[in-house]
Order: sequence, then structure tokens, then C-alpha cells
Amino acid sequence: MAGLAAACGGRGKDESAPDAAGPAFTLHRTLPRPSQRGGPARLVVTIVDGDHGTRVRGAAVNLWNRRALTDLHGVAEILVPGRRNLNVTIRANGFSTRTVLAHFVDRRRVTLRVFRPELQWPMYGATDTRSQSQTHIRLRPPFRTVWSVGLGGLIEFPAVVDDGVAYIGNARGRIYAVSMRFGKIIWRHETPNGKMASSPAVVGNDVVYHTMDGHVFVLDRASGTLIRQYYVGSPVESSPIVWRGVDYFGAWNGRLYALDLRTHKLRWTRTLGAKITSSAAIDGGTLYIGDYAGRVWAISAKNGRTRWVRSVNGRVYGTPAVLGGRVFVPSSTGGSLTAFSTRGTYLWRVGTGAYVYSSPAAWGGRVFFGSYSGVFYAVSASSGRVMWRVGTGGPISGAAVVVDGVAYAGSFSHRIVGVDARSGRVLLRFNHGNYVPVSGNGMRLLFHGYSRLYAVEPRTIRKTPSKPHQKRAVTRIPANTHRHVRPRSR
Repeated sequence: MAGLAAACGGRGKDESAPDAAGPAFTLHRTLPRPSQRGGPARLVVTIVDGDHGTRVRGAAVNLWNRRALTDLHGVAEILVPGRRNLNVTIRANGFSTRTVLAHFVDRRRVTLRVFRPELQWPMYGATDTRSQSQTHIRLRPPFRTVWSVGLGGLIEFPAVVDDGVAYIGNARGRIYAVSMRFGKIIWRHETPNGKMASSPAVVGNDVVYHTMDGHVFVLDRASGTLIRQYYVGSPVESSPIVWRGVDYFGAWNGRLYALDLRTHKLRWTRTLGAKITSSAAIDGGTLYIGDYAGRVWAISAKNGRTRWVRSVNGRVYGTPAVLGGRVFVPSSTGGSLTAFSTRGTYLWRVGTGAYVYSSPAAWGGRVFFGSYSGVFYAVSASSGRVMWRVGTGGPISGAAVVVDGVAYAGSFSHRIVGVDARSGRVLLRFNHGNYVPVSGNGMRLLFHGYSRLYAVEPRTIRKTPSKPHQKRAVTRIPANTHRHVRPRSR
């Protein structure tokens, strides 16, 4: 524990109990301004599903110690002694609880949004198991681009999304919060001596991220203000996974850390004996992570004890995925994907003849990954049999991703390809991309170019009679000028 130093910043933390549907997210924790306008007023609050844009019936709206339920049209009315800016708390079945500062001094009617936890993307890999698949979002090609925003540098790792805001870092360590509705940058945070090679994670009211100068940073997600930082003394490429309040990650010094973000102390730390760039996956209280000695470790998340350790045929750069009692491990120098049972039994291996930096995605009894040969693979999760191959025109370095039955991969040919996960039919070619291709929420997907983020949503297809010999169109978006990319990424 002596190897980790923590610097604490002052902040009043919201300690309200989490709602059954998900943790409470307080957008503004400052007290309302005391100024108010006029006498008694009837305030009108409309509650909308932030992902689908529909009105929410039966939501409980609390303000000024008064409560009302929304009607069939998602509207609640509350009589208050006077108009002032108030913190409004919304609770609704199936949605995360939110507290938002509403500006009633300026207007009597406001519209506020709530979000379903299962339609968010709060961490790299989408889930604790790093399956790289989002099984609740229902968005498929063809798409139209709604907005795009430049992020001032290489995007090597994908955005995470929660409650209508995307959080993403570029290679220079600059963190952005971007509105999913409008593409507007809400705030940016400059990391001193910044260099970053991982995704952030959303944890309650905070954004957590790691840097290549050996720091763990915690930001206020509403403002981007630095709350706390920790130093481990070695570059960290692992993306955060915060499980039961503990951030688990590895570092170049070969050490694995379990940092309790609530007590600001290490739960435990141990050495694996080789460089770690992999992110950790957690399933059933067991942490799975790879190292540069070509090993995959199964470790107790509670105390750091080894449950089992197995070898693959080369260095593990990317992140294991866990699904259905199996662990899928990529090997960069081994040019392969290897499967084990969660008890450590070797199952199968698929070789590609080229580097496999790509972290696999697991979905629907299949595993998807890319190779530096430029080939995107789908293999049977049970047997390793290759189900289909799709050429992408350039090396694949970033993780595969599956959303709504479509498997996505980015390549150094500066494009993202979307493939029907079952048939192998190409559905989309998006002409901006390099590393990890996709994240998003229930409203829109985010496609990641070299230094620009694109929000897309399904477009309405005009139904016209087609001739029998005509093929279904593939979604294409024109390319722009691309810069040279470096050959690395998970």
C-alpha cells in the first residue's frame, strides 16, 4: 500500500440511498439560489424517456418537499409558495433516479429526462464481463449521421455513455463530456502531462480514468472538476472496472491493484511478474486478466488470491471476454484466440497467422475478433469453429463490438464494418474509423474515427418495389482525409 499515494479534494458527496432501478445521479449538488419571483406558482414538470423520447407515466417528481406523480402524458403539476431554481428529483420504475437543478425563476414549465440503466454503456466492454456486447440496445443499420465533433487528437479507446452524456478521452489525456442529443461539448478536462490509452468509466456521480504517467483520476461528472487522484508509479493501460466500489487495474510494472474509491485505500495489490496492458473482466467474483508472459489469470476479486493461471501461445495485450462459463483470451504475438472454461480447462484455439491485438466480443453463442491480417472472424463459442470471415481492407487492432445482432470492427483502412452476426453479411461500411468502433446508448450509437466522434441513428427506409436481382444496399458514408495511425490498441 505504501506504493500508492492519494491526494484528496474537498467535495460534499451525495450519500442518498440508491434506487432499486439504479444508482442516483445528481447533476447539480449546489443549493438553489434563494432569489425567487412572485407569489404562489403552479410548476409544470414533464418527464421524458431520454433514450426513446417518449413521455413517462407514473414518475414521482419531488421538489420543495412536495411530491406529485406524472399523468398519462408524463406531466406533473406542483403548487409552490414562489418560483425559484429548485433541485428536482425524479424516480420512475425501470429508470435511474435523477436530481436536476431546474430554472423555475426563468420559466414555469420544464422538461426533464430519465434513463434506463440497461440502455447505457458505462464502461469499456459495456459490462463487467467485458463481453463487448450491448444486449439491450435496439439500433441497426442503415444509419444516418446526426452530429459529429472533433476531439483534438487520436481516439484510441471508445466513449462511455450514461444519462445522455458521452465521456471520452483522447491520447493526450484530454477528457470530454459530450451531449448525446446535440453533440455539444459540455465540459473538457485537461490532464497535466496527459497521455492516455484506455477508456474512462462512469461510477455514480464520478468519472474515473487512468493515465500513462501512472495516475488514477476521479472527476465530478457534472462539471469535470478534479476530485481526487492517486499515483501508482507505472503506466496504466487498463480501463477502469469499478466493482462494489473498487477499481481493479493492472500496470506496466506487472502489478495488479484493487483500489477502494470509497475509503481511498488499496484493498490489495500483488505482482503477476510481467507487464500488464489488458483490462480486467469480472464474473461471479472472479477477476480475469492477461499479461505479457502469455498467461491468463483467474483471481479472487475479494482478496487477490490466485484461483488458477493458464498459458496461451503468446503475449496477451487485449482484454479477455467472459460469457456462458467460458473465457476468451486474445494473444497478440501468438496471433490467436484461446478459450478456457471459467474453471481453467483449455477448450480450443483459433490461429490467424497475424497479430491479434483485438479484444473479442461474445454474443449469441459466438465470439468475434479481428486480426492484423485484416480479417474479421466469427467463431463458435463452444467449439472454435470458424462461422464466417469478412475482409476489412486493413489491420484490425481495436476490440470487436456487438449491438443488436450486428458485429462491428474498425480497421486501419479508415473504416468501420458492420456485419450481421449470424449470417456474416456486410450491412454497413462507415468510412471513418481506426480502433474500437462503436459504443452508445438506447437513442444513438457512437462511431469512432481517428479524432472525431460521430453520432448515428437508424434512418427511415423508403419502401419501393425492388426487382428480384437487386441486392440490398449497404450503408456507406463518404470518407475524409485521414492521418497515419500507430499499430496498437486493444
